[in-house]
Amino acid sequence: MTRHRGRGMASINYPIGMNLGGDPSQALVHSNPSGQFTVALSSIDLGQGMKSVTRQICAETLGVPVEDVYVDTADSDTGPHCMGSFASRGTHRVGNAVMAAAREARGVMMEAAAEELEVNAADLETDGRGNIHVKGAPHRSISTKDVAIAAQFKQGKTISGRGIFLVPLSNVDPETGEMSPATCYAHACLVAEVEVDDETGEVAMVRMDSAYELGRALNPRLVEQQLVGGAWMGVSHALYETPEPYYPDPVHGPRDFVEYLMPGPGDICPHDIAVLERPAPDGPFGAKGPGEMCANPVLPAVANAIFNAVGVRIDDLPITPEKVLRAIKSQGGARPQARR
Repeated sequence: MTRHRGRGMASINYPIGMNLGGDPSQALVHSNPSGQFTVALSSIDLGQGMKSVTRQICAETLGVPVEDVYVDTADSDTGPHCMGSFASRGTHRVGNAVMAAAREARGVMMEAAAEELEVNAADLETDGRGNIHVKGAPHRSISTKDVAIAAQFKQGKTISGRGIFLVPLSNVDPETGEMSPATCYAHACLVAEVEVDDETGEVAMVRMDSAYELGRALNPRLVEQQLVGGAWMGVSHALYETPEPYYPDPVHGPRDFVEYLMPGPGDICPHDIAVLERPAPDGPFGAKGPGEMCANPVLPAVANAIFNAVGVRIDDLPITPEKVLRAIKSQGGARPQARR
């Protein structure tokens, strides 16, 4: 029995959202009399951090503390329209819609503050701490809470805003029919190192090193957690998750998720991640979002690493020990490739 080590690399470019035009998301933003703001969405938080990121985008655009913003992901009956939480579109599409709604609400808020301070709205600025003051004269100020009270109970105004983001239709080359299918792409490169047992066909992850370019990381800790979790989803797809084949009969396969095979804490390997920020011109504060591409480079990198380790090319997933062992036996043994 010999354990062979191999290293494989894969790189990807990933289009954000559905493309060729359309893919709308809408958002509503309004203030209550306490000066706190609610963002209404139909975009569901699946654990990817949708509420946290849209909350940050709204607060930054309004110029108020992030703790003064609440995100309500209602449903498709009561919330504004959204195409859905898929295709890595949340931060980019929904974030842009929230930014547009917050800009409109900010405009109303600044007009209401200007009326109270008896100045032009263009002469005001927010401090990000819940206050609005005259530029160059911070002593002339009013809190966002007092502005909200004045707007609703004195001026008869609703501090609110509506926003939609719609991808422009792609131009079509009349000669070739060529189109631009995406407004922006995210990119990734991952190197996987594995150890393959030539007697059992078992594959163990040794380490991963990766670099992800995803626009701007609006919440670096959320990005890191998503990249780590997504990479292990990729490992699970590459090596573990399948109801078959189980021998000698599929009846011996898993009956529930207790028996369904997935990597556990003992299977985790070191993973070094570099986040590269190249702000997207059409992204909210330059963001694109990592989304599904977290897992995408892992699968081909692991397959390449197995080939590098024992010389077998497995082209259907998951790469189970049975498949590896049969491939090794069919070629007459392990054939480690040169490592560079």
